[in-house]
Amino acid sequence: MKLVELAALVVETNSGMPVVVLREHDAPHRLLSIFIGGPEATSIALAASGQRSPRPLTHDLMATLVGSLDGAIDKAEITEVSDGAFFASLALHGPTGEQRLDTRPSDAIALAMRVGAPLYVSEAVLAEAGTLPPPEPEPDSTMDDAAIDHAVDEFRVFLDDIQPEHFGADPAADQADQAD
Repeated sequence: MKLVELAALVVETNSGMPVVVLREHDAPHRLLSIFIGGPEATSIALAASGQRSPRPLTHDLMATLVGSLDGAIDKAEITEVSDGAFFASLALHGPTGEQRLDTRPSDAIALAMRVGAPLYVSEAVLAEAGTLPPPEPEPDSTMDDAAIDHAVDEFRVFLDDIQPEHFGADPAADQADQAD
């Protein structure tokens, strides 16, 4: 299992469906995108921002219920992908011992985020459905130090010579407006 974190919550442009994007914590930082429902997206967004709904949402109720029964959510795991459908589980412990519950990934993510439990994705799921992030753009290194110094000097001269009229402003009109 690979530790992941919430990278983004976006709306897919063609379908208008919410997509949760998870990022692998360690290199190579693969991304996993999962389509989710609107209410689950709202719940995840609230948990990610630290905000609370005026009334408890279903995931708030579930987290409170587990805690009130002297239980705790230990971790959430996205365990499998089959025909584009993702499967997840929650690992819980309480007075009756440890339990593993089958759940949708969106519910697992929303609950884990509410209680601060870690979120994991199986290596098999990342290998099948994960993508590598786009490469970071290389800094433009076509200018050598002398060319950079020359460009900076030219910009300084420009700044020293600039006048309000260069921007189409009339200083006399501006002063008259301020006097009114």
